[in-house]
Amino acid sequence: MTAFVQNLLQQMQSRFQTMSETIVTKIDEMGSRINDLEQSINELKTEMGADGSLSPIASSQEKHEDSA
Repeated sequence: MTAFVQNLLQQMQSRFQTMSETIVTKIDEMGSRINDLEQSINELKTEMGADGSLSPIASSQEKHEDSA
């Protein structure tokens, strides 16, 4: 009986360790995606310019959408 309980506890510990590693990996992946998103947002801000005005291409697209 003792051997069975020890084996069961080892299996549970192994599964817990695997789940923990998976969670940490997913969190790291999410952090990387957030960093990529932040970089994309900053690039868009740069394209818009410091004054917040749209680039000529974006302005012409916006005007076209308004007239539709």
